[in-house]
Amino acid sequence: MFIIQGFINPEGIELHLRHRTGIAFYYGVCSDENVVVCNSYEDGTWGEGERSDLVQFKRGEIMQVTVTCSRHQYKVFVNGQQTQTYNHRFTNLEEIDVLEVSGDVELRFVQS
Repeated sequence: MFIIQGFINPEGIELHLRHRTGIAFYYGVCSDENVVVCNSYEDGTWGEGERSDLVQFKRGEIMQVTVTCSRHQYKVFVNGQQTQTYNHRFTNLEEIDVLEVSGDVELRFVQS
């Protein structure tokens, strides 16, 4: 599980859970399409993205994004409310060793 808390600009935030050769879990806010995309990057190729409705990120308000990892899937919670689930495509979870946060965000707290 990891928790990210801060001021997030609705125009963009991306979270990556990386391993040596790819991205096990990608979470990206696409505000121009009003969706959140979850995906994986393996063998030099992006998989088919899973899209869901965008949870409204309110400019100037602190947001908390929590990602939990179970045996079969990731669950994403925004401000305590579950917003997405994403089944594992990369199953060697012990090889995931990097959490990357990018985009227009002012981080206040990160816990893994």
